[in-house]
Amino acid sequence: MSQQTNSPKRRLSVRAGLLAGACAIAVVGAGAAHYSDFPTAVANAQTQAPSAQPMAGPPSFADTVQRVKPAVVSVKVKVENVSAGSGEIAGGGDDEDGGVQGLPPNLPPQLRDFFRQFGQPNGRGAPQRPRGHQFAQAQGSGFFITPDGYIVTNNHVVEHGVEVAVTMDDGRTLDAKVIGTDPKTDLALLKVKQPGTYPFVKFAKGQPRVGDWVIAVGNPFGLGGTVTAGIVSARGRDIGSGPYDDYLQIDAAVNRGNSGGPTFDMNGDVVGVNTAIYSPSGGNVGIAFAIPTEVAANVVESLKDNGSVARGFIGVQIQPVTPEIADSLGLKEPKGALVAEAQRNGPAAEAGVKAGDTIVAVDGDKIAGPKELSRRIGAMKPGDKADLTVIRDGREQKVTLKLAALPNDRTARADAQDDAGGPAAGGFGLSLAPARSVQGSGGQGVVVTKVDPDGPGAEQGLKQGDVILEIGGRAVADPAEVKQALADARKDGKKAVLMRLKSGKDTRFVALAFPKKDARG
Repeated sequence: MSQQTNSPKRRLSVRAGLLAGACAIAVVGAGAAHYSDFPTAVANAQTQAPSAQPMAGPPSFADTVQRVKPAVVSVKVKVENVSAGSGEIAGGGDDEDGGVQGLPPNLPPQLRDFFRQFGQPNGRGAPQRPRGHQFAQAQGSGFFITPDGYIVTNNHVVEHGVEVAVTMDDGRTLDAKVIGTDPKTDLALLKVKQPGTYPFVKFAKGQPRVGDWVIAVGNPFGLGGTVTAGIVSARGRDIGSGPYDDYLQIDAAVNRGNSGGPTFDMNGDVVGVNTAIYSPSGGNVGIAFAIPTEVAANVVESLKDNGSVARGFIGVQIQPVTPEIADSLGLKEPKGALVAEAQRNGPAAEAGVKAGDTIVAVDGDKIAGPKELSRRIGAMKPGDKADLTVIRDGREQKVTLKLAALPNDRTARADAQDDAGGPAAGGFGLSLAPARSVQGSGGQGVVVTKVDPDGPGAEQGLKQGDVILEIGGRAVADPAEVKQALADARKDGKKAVLMRLKSGKDTRFVALAFPKKDARG
């Protein structure tokens, strides 16, 4: 933060740099004194030396920066009763004590600086004092997207905020209000309260390529108006921060305080909103993540129009297609989203989608997995029509449905069971009983009453209490039917059999590979 730049250590470093510069100048001056006729010596050197080719270097960003920098603002948020470490992922959310709260008011400056640096309010392991009604200040970045004062930033920058102010590049400070937030994509829309015409930037219409130059502008460590440059390192990054992760990865330096700031292309258009960094140390290590324009633009439009985001919903529980599941279903490749359950009375169920269907495309565009399906459906609006391509019993079918509104307390369910797969029943280390005979297991299917910890079933994630509903598309009600279904699958030469299981409230598919040798017991 800005207080740290004036520390004795920093001043010493700056002085050392100045001294080094002075020494360099002195050496150059001493060398020049040996020439009795400096112009003649230079002319002779140019005549004798071969002509040097101009060196190619990176482009200058100065023109682009000069155009876009006035539209970028520092965002300061008064936050009430927040715990230490809350708020900012990459930039905003820095409070006035550097993320350390609960410091005694009469603490000497040296100790306050020490605790701020190491993040310990009262010394390592010491209990914090009870806190009453307290406030802190979070900091981040943002940028104008309209001339009348709408500003884009991150949700985590303004979360829990009671007052918001923005500081422009020319030094003016303006009060702002929160128009709407979307925690699922970590975006927020603000509007300054003072009327006027403000400099603004636009979202890019195209997508940047991996390797394209980008420029990040923001407010790292509260310094304000800082510009860094790099390239797009990767696209489509899923960092586990939400159900719609689809980040750009950039190597432009992004630090605490950059959150909510823009990433520009060389045309000065916004290609991303900086939101997170990967940093074991807390500082920049060359890996930063930005929400891409194609996500941000749609969310911001909804926030501007409605103050919230309404997402499409088809009512399915889905999981990845593993190689074992693909083999069981007769799919050519392990891609798409396998429907573990279609919600009763949901859009998908009413359109005829069933458990066991594999959704491989939406409106003709291929779907690689559950995450991509969630993003595609979530980007659509309630009431929109969607054409799903599903594979059922080895055949491709088209299903048209009308999207409903995603309930507020849910996300598009994409329950990725990455460990799905494995064998079951006799030879698979499982003890079974009719579900109706075991209290709490329901009236359908066969319940797993015991699992051999060293058996193939345990290796594939089956556990006591799981209820087997179907095997190979055939409903089962007792252990004998499970055994027969497994035998039939072996007889057909299948390497694995597909089981539909219910675990608690969730339903999923598990592809159980047959052991190479028959197991007994």
